[in-house]
Formats: sequence, structure tokens, C-alpha cells
Amino acid sequence: MIEFHAPTVADAAWVQPILERCAYPGADYTFYNMYFWEGYYGALAEVDGFVTQALAHSGQLICLYPAGQGDVMPVIEQLHDTARAHRLRLSLRGVTDETREVLETAAPGRFTFTEYRDSFDYIYTVEELCELHGKKLQAKRNHINRFLQEHDDWHTERVTPENLPLCGKMAKLWYAQHPAGREIDNEKIALRRAMEHFEALSLDGLLLFVGDQVAAFSIGGRMHEQYYDVMFEKAFPDIDGAYPMINREFSRMVAKKYPAVRWLNREDDMGEEGLRRAKESYQPTLLLRKYIAEWQEDGV
Repeated sequence: MIEFHAPTVADAAWVQPILERCAYPGADYTFYNMYFWEGYYGALAEVDGFVTQALAHSGQLICLYPAGQGDVMPVIEQLHDTARAHRLRLSLRGVTDETREVLETAAPGRFTFTEYRDSFDYIYTVEELCELHGKKLQAKRNHINRFLQEHDDWHTERVTPENLPLCGKMAKLWYAQHPAGREIDNEKIALRRAMEHFEALSLDGLLLFVGDQVAAFSIGGRMHEQYYDVMFEKAFPDIDGAYPMINREFSRMVAKKYPAVRWLNREDDMGEEGLRRAKESYQPTLLLRKYIAEWQEDGV
């Protein structure tokens, strides 16, 4: 039976190499999300060179589709045995069209697949978010131009250990303006962990200032050679253009620091309507479709 454990920063040493070799495009497959969002996604396990994550919920053992090299089915069989030992049904999350095909080929009829729109990742090219070309992004350019016209004293600073506390102070004010809920509560924990381990996990961050006041910040980390995960982005909504401005400037920072990175994964919208509208408004190059794959017991 598989033994799961609560993730710690030390797990990055073995988890990250596995994920980098797999090079999956989904934000589920970053150690950052596995650790920062532990309360949302659960405990970690290493199984025959694969990594997965599991949470028991509503009679199910919900596991991340295992990441690793080689035949994944023996690992999934072990997950199924573990679920049954706890009298739970096995479900796999983070399943994409590509990995769905693997399951359907290896185990025809064994799984049912349910599209999970709230977990679709919004993926953009670096060039698109750096330059905001074209008619479809005219509104974003307009907001940025307004920001530039109204705030000639703006500047950006890369996040360092010295100015990192400014992110926390700004976030505290931002959260005070937004109603609490499960997603917000989990995000607070995730952001705190990101700030606590900013250097250890080689994260990147950018602060946007208006005068000497922080108007926005963004934090992210490289997933693998061509993909980058934009994890946190906060801006004061009453500063017109602050959101598109931090988005553009952070994208430009990533492009300069990591010339090989082609894609920015701005993660999912968690089913939150306002966040969905905001991410759709940038016209994603790819909306990464994901499924929940549920193991069908014999006779079901």
C-alpha cells in the first residue's frame, strides 16, 4: 500500500527532476503547486520513480495522474489498491487529452472521463503577453496607456529578500478588500509558503510601484525548459491599468531572464467568474482541457 506524506520544501529535490523530465504543460505538475496548495490537493508519494499527490474527499481518493518515465499503469494499479484498502473509489485528476489517450489505450473501458472546466489552464505565448499586439488585445493596451498617462512616477523592482515583505503587506491590504472563502483561505497559505521559501525554490517576483507605494506584484517560477508558471498576481483594482501593467512587465522580465521559455501558464480560474473573465480577456493561445478519470469497478 502506498504511503503518502505531507509535502515539505525538502521534497523539491526529488520531485522537480521528475516533473522536468516529463515536461507536462499543466500547472498541476509543478512542485510549487504541490507544496503551496497542499490543503487543496493533499499529500505526496513516490511510486516506482513516479510522483503523485492524493486527497481523500467524498468517498474518493483523488490522485494526480502520476508523472514519471515508463509504464504508468502499474503505478495506477497501486493507487487503486491503496484506495480500495481505505474503502475509497479511485479518481485521477489533471488528466489531459494526451494522458486520457494513454489510459484509454492501456485500459479500455476501465475509466470514465468527466471534463472539469474549473481546472482548465490558461496558456499564452510569452510574445503575446509581452507585446499585446493585435485588435483582440487593444483594450489591454488602452488600460496600460491610461496607467502611463496618470502615473509618470511608476517603476518596477525585482523581488529580493529585502523587498519581499512588501508583497506580504500589499497582499494583506488586497485580501481585506475581498471576501473570505475556501479558495481565498487556501491562497493565503499558498502565498505565505511562496514568500517563506522564495529563495529556496528559486522563485521570481516583480513589484510595480506608483511613487513609493506598491500597486501590484507578481510571483512565478520556471516549470521546465519552455514553460513558466505565473502563480500569483495581485493589483489594487482602483488603480486603472495596474493589472495589465504588472502582467506585461512580469512577462517581459521572464522573457529577459529565460530566453528559452515560450509559454506562460497562468493556471486555472477555480470556477471564479471574475477570474475567468479576466483570464479569457487575454485571449489564451491554449485552454488546456482537463478531466477527472474515475476507475470503474467491475460490475459498475
